[in-house]
Amino acid sequence: MFDDKTDAYARRFNKVFSYIEQHLDDPLTVELLSEIAHFSPFHFHRQFTTYCGMPIGRYIQWMRIRRASYRLAFNPLEKIIDIALDAGFQNPESFSRAFKQALGKTPSQFRQQPDWLDWHQRIPEQKYIRTQTMEVKIVSFPDTPIAMLTHRGSPDLINATATHFIEWRKSTGLSPVCTSQTYGIAFHDPETTAAEEFRFDISGSVNAPIPEDNPFGVVNGLIPGGRCAVARHQGSHQTLTESARRLYSEWLPASGEELRDFPLYFHYFNFVHEVAEHELLTDIYLPLK
Repeated sequence: MFDDKTDAYARRFNKVFSYIEQHLDDPLTVELLSEIAHFSPFHFHRQFTTYCGMPIGRYIQWMRIRRASYRLAFNPLEKIIDIALDAGFQNPESFSRAFKQALGKTPSQFRQQPDWLDWHQRIPEQKYIRTQTMEVKIVSFPDTPIAMLTHRGSPDLINATATHFIEWRKSTGLSPVCTSQTYGIAFHDPETTAAEEFRFDISGSVNAPIPEDNPFGVVNGLIPGGRCAVARHQGSHQTLTESARRLYSEWLPASGEELRDFPLYFHYFNFVHEVAEHELLTDIYLPLK
């Protein structure tokens, strides 16, 4: 009975986290959020602080700064004033003060040199994790030539490697985002692999082999064709690992299928600097015999 009540309590807060995630551009008041959770507005602020570990206003600001940091890092031509206004600040000065207090750098400094290791240490973990119904289909995936950049080291630094790959794409035009697919090949589980051993290949589809004598270290590769189980993940890339783990632990044993000798990989349909995190769509491919 106690567990049922605890789960019900968590579900009510998850509605709040979900609403915040999907309405970061809108006014978010204690009165509104307490109504969504069906809690008394007189007690909601204390309840949220106890449950989340920080006051509601601070949590909302963190989520807005989190989104702003992605746009600063990956949208270099976007004006800081536009990012500040979207984050709920009335001017760049107040945004800059809050951003520096949160992340230790001004927005301009972060844009010039993002420190993703420090970012992961400072940014609070998103509390809301969408429970998704996992619908798995078996498809035939074609041989897909790719240009790829290998990331080795801490998973927290994948964004830095992604930035280099984006720079290569933009400077060469050999795998343009608008007409090419973007994949991530997951050689290791970040939860069970030492940081120094972790490998993740960031790649984009190409129509012809690329010159490999480039300063970015991008090389030719291939995602081999064959049967695959595929499941769609909606939402933050931070929960992709959990969805992938469910494929292995729940779907695979019940399916009777056997795995092929190639890593699990992701197909990204959009990116966090383009859309809100709850709008992210990613297909997870598990190669089968």
